[in-house]
Amino acid sequence: MAGPQKTDTIAAVATPPGIGSIGIIRVSGSESLSILRRLFRPHGGCIKEKFQSHKLYYGTVVDRSGQILDEILAVYMRAPATYTREDVVELHSHGSWLVLQSVLTEVLAAGARPAEPGEFTKRAFLSGRIDLTKAEAVIDLLQARTVGGVRLAVEQLQGKLLDKIDAVRSALVHILAVVEVAIDFPDDDVEILDGGRLLEQLQQQVITPIQRLLRLADQGKVVREGVHVVIAGRPNVGKSSLLNGLLQEERALVTSIPGTTRDTIEEMISIHGVPVHLIDTAGIRTHDNPVEELGIERARMKLIEADLVLFLVDASTGMTDQDRELYKLVRNHDHIVVLNKIDLIEDDQLSPLEQDFSFPKPVRISARGRVGLDGLQEAIYAKVVTGEEVREQLSCAPNVRHRAILAATLEASERLRQALIMQAPADLLAVELQSALDGLSDIVGLTTPEDVLETIFSEFCIGK
Repeated sequence: MAGPQKTDTIAAVATPPGIGSIGIIRVSGSESLSILRRLFRPHGGCIKEKFQSHKLYYGTVVDRSGQILDEILAVYMRAPATYTREDVVELHSHGSWLVLQSVLTEVLAAGARPAEPGEFTKRAFLSGRIDLTKAEAVIDLLQARTVGGVRLAVEQLQGKLLDKIDAVRSALVHILAVVEVAIDFPDDDVEILDGGRLLEQLQQQVITPIQRLLRLADQGKVVREGVHVVIAGRPNVGKSSLLNGLLQEERALVTSIPGTTRDTIEEMISIHGVPVHLIDTAGIRTHDNPVEELGIERARMKLIEADLVLFLVDASTGMTDQDRELYKLVRNHDHIVVLNKIDLIEDDQLSPLEQDFSFPKPVRISARGRVGLDGLQEAIYAKVVTGEEVREQLSCAPNVRHRAILAATLEASERLRQALIMQAPADLLAVELQSALDGLSDIVGLTTPEDVLETIFSEFCIGK
């Protein structure tokens, strides 16, 4: 962050706006204790002893004229055993936004300045308390929308991704050390550089782990950001009933009149921790009603943008020409065929209908009767989270920034592999090795440019 210096004492409201039982003002920096002494009046008179670190004190907070602003609990946390590794003070007041703003005004008047978004966490990073992957995990934790997102963020915060990156970096450092010895002793480089052994080490300890992390990155994005699932079909096949069934509430209007839904309706559910954005669309058909036609055109656009399409068919009427025409728009997308209204026909009548779809196998449901919806959710999850290895190891899933760096590192590693096969000079090997190491250093924040850091920490809320 350009401008303010790290030595400044910063302050911010650390709790969200609104009415709550408790609100917290957070202060970090060398003036934190001085500000606390200036504004805090302990219950029962002055504190004779020094403030004990990490101990709550009950009292009042006052303004510059001595007017009591609120009853509070105050805590002083002495560096380096704090979030930022600086002296930190927290003032726990009642949760009125007016009270919090009044207290913050006095804290700023006493010597602090307003914290910028993410500045507390940036100080934790700059002080070495956390690396950049853990700082980014804090963002994910704050923004998580499902239990799965929370779990992924917490495990990254505990260093599981860092451990994987460090293991790859250590392998590259070891290979680089061998190459540098060969550079220092050029007459013996053929004996020093055991190409076969280095190739094996490069493949097993660098290339394969990076490839695994890249596979996990795609699925990590699914857990963090979710997927967009469009419910598509001709009018009156039960799209709105399916939306209501998956949400377990009557969100969409359901009637027997075709074309009830004339615009998209979007809601979110969680399937095994994955955020699924459900989009109910207008039934796609030819129509001369201009309002309905707008809804149909929007439905077509949503189909194009969807991560997954639920193609809904009315099992009681079977496939119509309208269904077949619409399926031509769907079949080239990732999709699941859903046979609805199975309660209206016999089981033996479903098998011929399923033969219209060679792959994937249709899922049988009754949206209105809430039958088969658990199986449909499992089918959705299996489509968007692929592979047992992925499902077991999502705790190490890199984010979008990590993915770009890992892809570049993999390219450098592949160039290194080819150079080893071609028995290239040691100095060329060292160039590719350093390129791979620089990328991994960017992930953990050892060599990350300042503008990238500013972008990352600007995503935080103020007070974190």
